[in-house]
This record gives sequence, C-alpha cells and structure tokens, in this order.
Amino acid sequence: MSAEPIPRRSRRLCWKRLVPVSLRRRPWLLLATSLAGPSALLAGCAVGPDFHRPGYGDATHLTPGRYNETAPDAVTVASKVAGGEAQHLVVGRDIPGEWWQLFRSPAITTLVATALRDSPSIDAANAALRVAQEQAMAQQGTLFPQIDGTISRSRQEEPLSLEGSQSPPLLFSDYSAGLTLSYTLDFWGGLRRAVEQAEAQVDYQRYQLEAAYLALSAGVANSAILAASLQGQIAVQQQLIGFEQKQLDTVRQQFELGGATGTDVATQQAQVAEAQTTLVPLQTELVQTRDQLASYLGQAPSGVVIPPLDLDGLTLPGELPVSVPSALLAQRPDIRAAEANLHQQTAALGVAISMRLPNVTLTASVGSSAADTHQLFSPTNGMWSLVNQAVQPIFDAGQLLHKQRAQKAAMQQAAAQWRNTVVQAFQNVADVLAAVQNDAVALNYANIAQTAAARSLSLASLQYKLGGVSYLSVLSAQQTYQNTVITLIRARAARFTDSVALYQALGGGWWNRNDLPPPPPGLFSSPLP
Repeated sequence: MSAEPIPRRSRRLCWKRLVPVSLRRRPWLLLATSLAGPSALLAGCAVGPDFHRPGYGDATHLTPGRYNETAPDAVTVASKVAGGEAQHLVVGRDIPGEWWQLFRSPAITTLVATALRDSPSIDAANAALRVAQEQAMAQQGTLFPQIDGTISRSRQEEPLSLEGSQSPPLLFSDYSAGLTLSYTLDFWGGLRRAVEQAEAQVDYQRYQLEAAYLALSAGVANSAILAASLQGQIAVQQQLIGFEQKQLDTVRQQFELGGATGTDVATQQAQVAEAQTTLVPLQTELVQTRDQLASYLGQAPSGVVIPPLDLDGLTLPGELPVSVPSALLAQRPDIRAAEANLHQQTAALGVAISMRLPNVTLTASVGSSAADTHQLFSPTNGMWSLVNQAVQPIFDAGQLLHKQRAQKAAMQQAAAQWRNTVVQAFQNVADVLAAVQNDAVALNYANIAQTAAARSLSLASLQYKLGGVSYLSVLSAQQTYQNTVITLIRARAARFTDSVALYQALGGGWWNRNDLPPPPPGLFSSPLP
C-alpha cells in the first residue's frame, strides 16, 4: 500500500533542515549516522501541521462589528416599577469575575459562593483538570532518557556426576546488579507532538472547568430569581384568593337580599376554587426550584436551608457589558474548549505521521555479576552493552496509513465543531440582546396593563355593590386583573434573568477570577487572555 499520504511538506522541511545533501542522496548513510550516535539527530523538527489559533475570519457567516441584523438600542425602555429601570448597553466594557454580585442580593451572593465551594460538579471538573495536568507532566518525561536499576539473586543446581558415578550435584548462587538507560531519539518530533497534545488536553479541561463555573453560577442565579418570582406569584395568588372569598361573601349577601341569582353565587364559588387550583402548581414549582438550588449546593433538599428570596430585594444592573464580536472568541469557555480540542487533534496528526517514519532508540546498560555479594562490585566482574536500534515499518497491511487518515478526518471534524460552536455562541448573544430590549418593552406594557386592570376591577366591584353592573362584569375584571398581575411579576423576573443570560453568553468574566491554582511548573499551556 502506498505511503504517499505522509504530508510531503512536513517531510521536506524536516529533511532539508536537518540532513545534508550528501546524506539525503544516500539513505543508507543516514541510517548509519543515526546508529552512530544521537548528535546528528538532536535538532529534529516535528512532522505534521503546526497549530495556529483560529481567528475571527475562520468563523464564516459572521458579520463583523455586531451580533444582530440591526444594532440594538444603547438604552432599554424604562418602566415605573421595581426592576424596570433602564439599562445601558456599554460596548467593550469588561465583565467582573463575580458578576452575580451586581444584583446586590446577599441571598444570591451566598448561594453562588456556597455552590462554587461545595458543588460536586466543580470538584469533578477540578479533578479532571488535575488528571490532565499530571498526564501532561508524565508525557513530558518521554523526552528524557529512562534509567532503570536491577538487582537479582539466583540459586541453581547442576549435576556434575558422569554416567555411573555418584558425585553430588553442584549448588551455587549468582548475584547481579546493573543500570539500564534507554533513549528514543525524537527525530521526527512524534514525542513532542504527543506532549503538545497532552498540554492541549490541559487547556481543554481548564476551559471545561471554567464552563462548569459559569453554568453553575448562572444556574444558581436563575433558580434564585425564579424562586423569588414564584414566591411573588404565590403571594399575589393568595391575595387574589382572599379577594375572591370576599367577593363570594358579597354575592351571597346580595343573593339573600334578592340582588343576585343562584347562578352568580355558583359562578363565584367556581372562581374561588379556580384561584385555589392555580395556586397549587405554583407551590409545586417553587418546591422543585428550591430543591434544584439544594442540588446546586451539593446537598439533599432536606439538608439545606434556602434563604428568603424576593424580587424587591434584587437590583437590576444599570449598565450591561457588550463585548465586541472579535473578543467573544477569547471569552467564551466553550469556544476556547473547542479550540483546545482542535489543537489536540492537530498535534495527534503529527503523532500519527511520525509512527510511519523510522524510530531510533539507544539502549545502554552497565552492571556486575558474581557468585557472592562481596565480589559483586569488583572491577573484574563488570559488564556493559550499548545497542543502537532503528525500526522502520515496512508492511502493516495499511494500519498506520489508515490511522493517519482517520486522524486527519478527526482534525477536520474538530475544526468544523469549532466553527459550529462559534456560530452558536454568536446566535446566543444575539438572542439575549434581543431579549434584553424586548423584555424591557414587555415589562412596560405589563405594568400599564396591570395598572389599568386594577382600576377596572376596583370600579366594577364598586358599581356591582351599587347595582350598576351585573356580576359578569366583576368576574371579567377579576380574571383580567389576575392575569395581568402574574404577567407583571414574570416580566419583572425576565429582566433579571436576561441580565444573567447576557453575562453568561459573554463568558462570565472568568478571566478576571484569581481563585484557580496556577498550572504546575514546566507545564506549557496556551496563555489565557
């Protein structure tokens, strides 16, 4: 099977840089030179493509300078309700590492800090990073000679008697001690590519850890906001149930006085029951949300006390950062993890290419052998050996060729996955920016609707008591008011969750955190921005 798929450019570069013309024309002389000693091969380069960090131009179908089809307004719509303040979108502003503190909620700050400290998901991600770091350090060791020491004792018996004689057998011991040194000459750079691959894995796990931090902090913040919203909805629903009960008492009095029909009484009873029915799923969702918070904290629901949460206790950030599109590639942990994965696959292609090229190993041993321990280190019992070995795959039924081709396809797959991650990240930011703008408008309308519905219900109730309108008018006003109040609370919560989503979509400011331990000395990973 043809060996042509070894990249010609990589072979040509290493060949021309390292091998004189006289040796290039005489391959047998090159092999002899390698067997003669390592000095001719110590300056080897690495086969395979060199990794270059993909840039903004590598992500196709992206519009430079903005995320959305049209640039969003610099200031959102303001509403006269708590959490309805206008937010300013500041392009290029940096993101703090602990962005959740911008909501100025002691409860959320405590919950996030506890989760980051105690969550098993963070512990698992930290452990995965340590595994990758240790494996990278172990891989770096392959670039150095390996030295092993051996010591042994053997006991043997050999017959000395000839046929027919009765001489006793010879019983003796043998002691030996020695050192063995082996060194693989990394002429084609396969070992260095393997080290590069392991260090890229460290980068990948580091960004996976950052993604875990970001997902956990955003999850805690969103769950806390949802719990506050549900508590507000439950409180309003309970107030509505009380109002509906009072209305039922009023209708019954009107019925006894002849001002209402039995149908009116039955209708109001159904209204009370419906309001109570609406309360139950809200209570269930609140319990489940608090259970989710307990899970984020790394505890069972029965073992944690969730502090009280209230939308009125949250402050809406007045300024929201908007990173420029080119900066997003360096800020998003998922993009950086995809980039590190592409780096791994690129380095692995170099490893696969090197497996098809000659491999030169030097082995030296020195030791001593004697029949007694006090003679073991005598100069007369010393022994040594030096072996230079070159191995060139000749026929393997195409195994190495197809592995190289498979690795090249894996590299292309990783490149496509990186581009897809970038496209999804830009979509994520665009979606959130649209939500920030539109949810601010929706809150303004929800506040206007709730104010009008409250006024309509108050007037309808008063007119009904005076006999000016039928009960159907009151019932319709009640239902409208109930819907607008719940909608208003949800719209208020959406403003806070939109802010969380934007911080998360832009990377969460992990580069401004300093709570991660530095990588071990000697571990060369790509620098963080």
